[in-house]
Amino acid sequence: MTSPSFLRLSELSSLVVSVIEKAFGNKSFWVVADVSSHTYKAHSNYHYFELVEKDTHSNVILARFAGRAWGAGSQKIAAFEQVTGQRFGNDIQVLVSVTIEYHAGYGLQLCVSDIDPNYTLGALEQQRLVTLARLVKENPGYVSFDGVQYHSFNRSFRLNCVVQRIAVLSSSTSAGFQDFMHTLENNRYGYRFQTDHYPVLVQGENNARLMVDKLVTVYRSDVRYDVVVIVRGGGAQSDLLLFNDYFIGKAIARFPIPVITGIGHQRNETIADVMAHSSTKTPTQAAEFIIAHNRKFEDALTGFEKRIVIKSQQLLSAQVRLLSGLNSTIIHSGREYLSYYKESLAFTRQMLTDNSKSALYRHRSDLQYFTSILASSPKVTINNNRTGLKNISANLNIFNGMYFRNRLSDLERYTSMIRLMSPDNILKKGFAIIRAGGKIVTGPDEIEEGSEISVLLGKTDIRAKVESKNEYGGSEFNL
Repeated sequence: MTSPSFLRLSELSSLVVSVIEKAFGNKSFWVVADVSSHTYKAHSNYHYFELVEKDTHSNVILARFAGRAWGAGSQKIAAFEQVTGQRFGNDIQVLVSVTIEYHAGYGLQLCVSDIDPNYTLGALEQQRLVTLARLVKENPGYVSFDGVQYHSFNRSFRLNCVVQRIAVLSSSTSAGFQDFMHTLENNRYGYRFQTDHYPVLVQGENNARLMVDKLVTVYRSDVRYDVVVIVRGGGAQSDLLLFNDYFIGKAIARFPIPVITGIGHQRNETIADVMAHSSTKTPTQAAEFIIAHNRKFEDALTGFEKRIVIKSQQLLSAQVRLLSGLNSTIIHSGREYLSYYKESLAFTRQMLTDNSKSALYRHRSDLQYFTSILASSPKVTINNNRTGLKNISANLNIFNGMYFRNRLSDLERYTSMIRLMSPDNILKKGFAIIRAGGKIVTGPDEIEEGSEISVLLGKTDIRAKVESKNEYGGSEFNL
């Protein structure tokens, strides 16, 4: 049997290469695809990935190509990340310019030569708008949109007149945190702040849950913070995607303490910025915002002080003029009153002198009469009361003897009763006193069977041993 004609695999590969180069050589195509299976080799600046297209309804993969980027392609990807703030990686949709290549060892590949950041920016903005719409829909009463701008519950708070106690959420190694603290501590007004640092990762969209948990920790600390500040400095622009997360936006919008953001971006406004009470571009600006707020309050106080001083000076000047007028009036009127009442007093003094003499002469005879009465009345009163005292003394002597005789009779009766109740008298009547353990027994429960007892009967002490105890139900001694 004759063997069929055949080609070596490398020969077939060469044919494929020639066909592809003939059909696609020196041609590039702009294609829209999703990125998957992405890896990046930093030492060689190579990107390896797959470009796929999925069915929008079933998520079934309609097409798949291996892809790679190096050299100029890697530089375009780096520029793309800088412009969009989006890291080139899995599950993002991109518009890329590719060339088709076939290699005998690696197979068919699409080589990325360019990437359009505007397409991805539009997709990111669309995703951001979808997240904002979800916040409005799922958080009524906390997030709203009036057609022009978004409003959150956190934005409705009014900052305290002076911001002093601050909770800071930032990475422990963040240069932005250091900038924020340096600006606060070295402000030219000498303001002093109390800051508590809550370390948290502020990069990477997968760390959204950590950020939300840290906000919960701040809320549960029971510290009465004036504001919560979220700062981030340095790092790639792609790390801003964390602050477009739905759950971070929801947590900030509902947070009961004013939130200030300074997450180090100059162009884009993140969802965290939109939901926060106040947003600034950098950590330094966040610190300057707080310092300016406190300065505004100090300026207002200084303005009040100046107005108070001016008003006080005006009031004092008016009162000085008024007092001067009153002083002149009082002096003039006082002189007139003194002159008038001086003559009146002289007339009154003469009248008092004349009337006093007449009154003294008129009442002299009355005084003499009362003097004679006062001289004789004490003698009469003493004689009358002396007889009464004698009668009271006689009555006391009589009643005193009767009282003592009655008390003596009571004592004799009590003595007779005590003698009747004495133990000697009771023992003479046939009763006995029982002792057990050196104590007088008052009840049968104090005597145990087999114990020794002492029975005192009359003048005799009888020693006995208890053989038994029985209930007694007799009634011959009942009266």
